[in-house]
Amino acid sequence: MAQTQRKILVTSALPYANGSIHLGHMLEHIQTDIWVRFQKMRGHLCTAVCADDAHGTAIMIKAEQNGITSEELIEGVRQEHMSDFNDFLIGYDNYHSTHSEENREISSSIYKALRDNGKISVRSIVQAYDPEKEMFLADRFVKGTCPKCKAEDQYGDNCEVCSATYTPMEMIDPRSVYSGATPIEKESEHYFFKLPDFQEFLAEWTRSGTLQDQVANKLAEWLDSGLQEWDISRDAPYFGFEIPDAPGKYFYVWLDAPIGYMASFQNLCERTEGLNFDDYWAKDSDAELYHFIGKDIINFHALFWPAMLDCAGYRTPTKVNAHGYVTVDGKKMSKSRGTFIKARTYLNHLDPQYLRYYFAAKLNASVDDIDLNLEDFIQRVNSDVVGKVVNIASRTASFITKKFDGQLAAQASEAEMIQSFIDAGDLIAEHFENREYGKAVREIMRLADVANTYIADQAPWVLAKDEATLPKVQEVCSVALNLFSILATYLKPVMPNMVADAEAFLNKELTWENRSELLFGTAINKFKPLMGRIDQKQIDAMIEEGKQEAELEAQASAGNTVKEEAVETELSKEPIADEISFDDFAKVDLRVALIAKAEHVEKANKLLKLTLDLGGETRTVFSGIKSAYKPEDLEGKLTVLVANLAPRKMKFGLSEGMVLAAGPGGEEIYLLEPHDGAKPGQRIM
Repeated sequence: MAQTQRKILVTSALPYANGSIHLGHMLEHIQTDIWVRFQKMRGHLCTAVCADDAHGTAIMIKAEQNGITSEELIEGVRQEHMSDFNDFLIGYDNYHSTHSEENREISSSIYKALRDNGKISVRSIVQAYDPEKEMFLADRFVKGTCPKCKAEDQYGDNCEVCSATYTPMEMIDPRSVYSGATPIEKESEHYFFKLPDFQEFLAEWTRSGTLQDQVANKLAEWLDSGLQEWDISRDAPYFGFEIPDAPGKYFYVWLDAPIGYMASFQNLCERTEGLNFDDYWAKDSDAELYHFIGKDIINFHALFWPAMLDCAGYRTPTKVNAHGYVTVDGKKMSKSRGTFIKARTYLNHLDPQYLRYYFAAKLNASVDDIDLNLEDFIQRVNSDVVGKVVNIASRTASFITKKFDGQLAAQASEAEMIQSFIDAGDLIAEHFENREYGKAVREIMRLADVANTYIADQAPWVLAKDEATLPKVQEVCSVALNLFSILATYLKPVMPNMVADAEAFLNKELTWENRSELLFGTAINKFKPLMGRIDQKQIDAMIEEGKQEAELEAQASAGNTVKEEAVETELSKEPIADEISFDDFAKVDLRVALIAKAEHVEKANKLLKLTLDLGGETRTVFSGIKSAYKPEDLEGKLTVLVANLAPRKMKFGLSEGMVLAAGPGGEEIYLLEPHDGAKPGQRIM
């Protein structure tokens, strides 16, 4: 019985446009892509869109540091993101940017609807203000000493040591993360969305089945404690969209970010015949709308977003699917350990389908974290994909090719076993539909075990030795390849490239509905290896590359008073330095340098001023190593200098290079020392 075709729109959370994609991002985008590919295999009209989240102070500051416009920065990052997703086989129908005319128009339209419905209030607030950068500072953009426990280098809203909460101006020696200047208090008019007016609506909506129970229970705590008005404005300078009729006021990044889903879809509709925006977003739409997001941004998607949509006259999501974080070997991803792995770093060493399979094997419909255990990763991929599924074809195809000219038997026994594989597709489909990928994978591997047991019991390699039993060889191998065909169908959403190769080998396009159309009496092509095993050396090389990237990034940020991690925490994103090629790295000129003099820098919390002797040439370098070294302990020591780094003008003076150091920070910063017998000025690299 044919299914009714569903109209489905699917989105993933928008990656922030000032850093690279890493494996934490990939969990979500892989989860989304598997679900979308499954729906398309089932014959549904399923459209997937995404975009870069391209607004905010962090973008503006990073572009300024790089000497380019914000527009140039976000477009370069968007191209990088699209390349990473494409190479990970993530098949978005459209990948756009929140800095688009479509988003500007829809954001302004929604805001005006909120305003005209009386859901916007305006009032003055007092904020910390950076007098040097001439900009207001969110609490997380101020650092200083905790007024309660006196812990240094804490953020401006709470202490990570004693958990005290406070305002930035209550801190001891507060400073702007942008300029290092002492902030002042300044009043400004802000615009607020009256979220408390939607208390009753949200209490019902969050219990409507749209959210996972774990998420709904958490939101119930927030609802019970009472909702607060949401500050949706930021003052200039700010990279974003100006609020209509409010010169110098800009939409806070989290207002227009989810609207970016609508904008990306609108952009696709304008280029696609038969795709209509209102069919999916109108209040009375019969289409389905699914968001895949991380659990850290659930408040934006399950409180602010549905309230805005409802007030502005749009439909709300069918489902908001939240997932957990990615850990590596049971620990938070770490740059110093090389486990904060960028998507491109992974792709430099491993097939993306390995990770797609591993994540699928561990994913379920909950918001629990997923651990990428590297030892288990190797074992599971090699055992399941290569040792079980691919093994079915590799053990039997050669007999068909060599002894029967590639022709499968016209008919075969084992009808009951084959039918059980076909029937299992209904349960596997249910698991995929419900995002219980781990259950789907376990069922697929159970079937693979059945198929391999059948092959082992029949032992075609033994039968092939006797001319009289060759017909049985053809039958056994034909049965096995039909079982393989069905299993490959079930794995197609997870491992699309491997299955595409299997389709070429089997001479059949594999769809969910045609899995019962067996291959008996058809011809196959010569079998080629579909997937190789993972070698431990590949994992080791990937981790080593991650460590090297972290070391280079740490050196690149040494002496930088603008702390991107503080900027990014405000936006619930994680910063990553841009990648460089090996050729670029090879241009680095490393020289031995004698630290002739080391001094404190007045009003600088982390910098030391180093006077370096390069054997006849003297350089001044400002280095962020104050937390680990006393000036008097450094004088007379040899270190390593990046000698061909362009001089950088800082508020404290001109820095003429960079000394190399490594470590997680704080007291654990270690200056690199040259080999014994090295002389000042000697080139190392």
